[in-house]
Amino acid sequence: MKKDLFAIVVIVALVALVASGTKVQSVDDYYLTHIDDITEDSQTVTISIRCDTILDNWDKLDDSLKSDKYVPADGVILPTFRAVLRKGDTVYDIFSRVTRYSKIVTDCVYTVNYSSVYVKGINHLYEFSCGELSGWMYRVNGVFPGYGCSKYVLKDGDVIEWVYTCDLGRDVGGEFGTAPSVENVCVQQKTDTYAFFYDKIAVVSPPKAAWRRCV
Repeated sequence: MKKDLFAIVVIVALVALVASGTKVQSVDDYYLTHIDDITEDSQTVTISIRCDTILDNWDKLDDSLKSDKYVPADGVILPTFRAVLRKGDTVYDIFSRVTRYSKIVTDCVYTVNYSSVYVKGINHLYEFSCGELSGWMYRVNGVFPGYGCSKYVLKDGDVIEWVYTCDLGRDVGGEFGTAPSVENVCVQQKTDTYAFFYDKIAVVSPPKAAWRRCV
């Protein structure tokens, strides 16, 4: 009886909200529609998306993509965009929110092997769209972290750049698979445990005392 009464109350409340014109939104939808609500107290980051390396490798680009619809004349898919930073936001969170707001088509998939989201395509440009060494990379404050974008936790003032490489990262100042610096990992990923072997970094679980931990 109590459950039935509770259900009736909930239904009546929802009907009242609809009748009053109130729009019910999820947390993600709320932040998406209020993406421009930046105040003096807001923590913010900036994000941009570029594919200008393709302009120098036009002959390698898939013929179906040779249009300014996919590759703008200046190579800028998303000019620098300032967005509010929520607690715990990752590079992927900001990327997802801003591209949705800007109506930029993306294709992303969660990879079990790396426990992170992999950005397969942006604006219909994919890995191998412009040669066998091409694909998307991201950097924060000029540094390529070398791990998944949904594992990089941001801080106030960070600058995110998504760049398209046609030469395995060498044409944008980095290379695929480049290991993050110890300092960067310790600052950004305090909850993970890492094993450091020379210039290689591996996420390990469970923690082992012999391996250095970020604290």
